[in-house]
Amino acid sequence: MKKILIIGNGGREHAIGKKIILDNPNVHLFFASGNGGTAQIGINITYKNSDDLVIFATENQIDITIVGSENLLMQGIVDAFQKNNLPILGPHQQAALLEGSKAFAKDFMQKYGVKTAHYQSFTAIEKALAYLENQKFPLVIKASGLAEGKGVIIAQNKAEATEAIQNLMIHNQFGTAGNEVVIEEFLQGFEVSVLSFFNQKNIYPFVSAKDHKKIGEGETGLNTGGMGVIAPNPFYTETHQQLFEQHILQPTLNGLQAENLKFSGVIFFGLMITNDEVYLLEYNLRMGDPETQALLPLLNSNFLTLVEDCIHQKELVFDWKNEHSCCVVLASGGYPLAYEKGFEITGLETLETPVFFAGIDTDLKTSGGRVLNVVATAKTLAEARKKAYTALEKINFKNKIFRTDIGEIYI
Repeated sequence: MKKILIIGNGGREHAIGKKIILDNPNVHLFFASGNGGTAQIGINITYKNSDDLVIFATENQIDITIVGSENLLMQGIVDAFQKNNLPILGPHQQAALLEGSKAFAKDFMQKYGVKTAHYQSFTAIEKALAYLENQKFPLVIKASGLAEGKGVIIAQNKAEATEAIQNLMIHNQFGTAGNEVVIEEFLQGFEVSVLSFFNQKNIYPFVSAKDHKKIGEGETGLNTGGMGVIAPNPFYTETHQQLFEQHILQPTLNGLQAENLKFSGVIFFGLMITNDEVYLLEYNLRMGDPETQALLPLLNSNFLTLVEDCIHQKELVFDWKNEHSCCVVLASGGYPLAYEKGFEITGLETLETPVFFAGIDTDLKTSGGRVLNVVATAKTLAEARKKAYTALEKINFKNKIFRTDIGEIYI
């Protein structure tokens, strides 16, 4: 019986665990630290740091570890596991900078000809503010460090840009993530998420997806960790895919090989399509959340086998269903700012569509901002949306909020 350790406590980790157990019923799952959903399919464990996880994996003879925590990746958990001959899916510490430092990532893109927006990076606020004097607006202001997907501000004018930079660099809106900022040109278009596996030799892209980041209808309001996803992205064409492979995927692969940033793990490409050109906005080095929840129900292939083959540098073959997926996030009122928790959740036992727990404790009470993910698949996006929204109406908890327009403009 194989033992798998999945590190993280959100909907992504629950979705990964459920996909693995669906394809491999005899697998023994552990989650660090997991949530109320993962406790139903495996064993949740507590830990203080990566050293605790190395000890646990060694003592329990864990066969494979999958990392969902960006902080642990930046702290070098993959390096620690590999030093102890423990198989793990994820980037080593240096490669993790492609997600952990937007400035590092943009410099990498520029060096290897990856198509991206023009930019400048700053560690001194005086120089950042001076740079605004001769710029056209809107501009994009980014915290260079990790900000849980929320450290990106689109400034419509100089005053908004100044305020954003001050919030990041002086008021520490996202902690140390804003010690360095990236200011880049604004690209008008539509976004596409393309996850992939990198087996140290080649990059194998998944089906495309579209994340809905804003809290409000019509992509308004504050950024969140993601309020919903559809897959595949209906606006993303075969021509776009070819441009992505030519101008982004292949140069990225060339750079990874040249810089010896080879690893067995995930590369998440955040793309912007504008005027039929494909640009790279950012890299992530983990499975996306909530993209994972929308994508894995479309995967026919055994996910655990793909993970094993990736770690062992084998050729990867993905088999995807010819269907559409819609994932809608149910969140706590007040998210992404202050919110209450501890509310009982009802209606889960009535559902026939996949549900992935995020901010839910083992007593089935709310414990986070994003509470759960309702996912439905169907032959058409319209049908998948209808099934997802019909299902989520059966789930109730105090102060429940969700967006009603996930995927709407794509039908």
